[in-house]
Amino acid sequence: MLRGNRYRIYPNKEQKALMEKHFGSCRFVYNKLLEIKSLMYKKIQNKSLGV
Repeated sequence: MLRGNRYRIYPNKEQKALMEKHFGSCRFVYNKLLEIKSLMYKKIQNKSLGV
């Protein structure tokens, strides 16, 4: 069984802005890599179906 802990944070305005910027960048990179992975999968899928 997995267990976790929850913590509450209270960032100030500067910290909040930095976190939003960081998470926005992470979301952008994740979505871009997901798009690339999806395109590569489609290319491979098309080649293997042409048997």
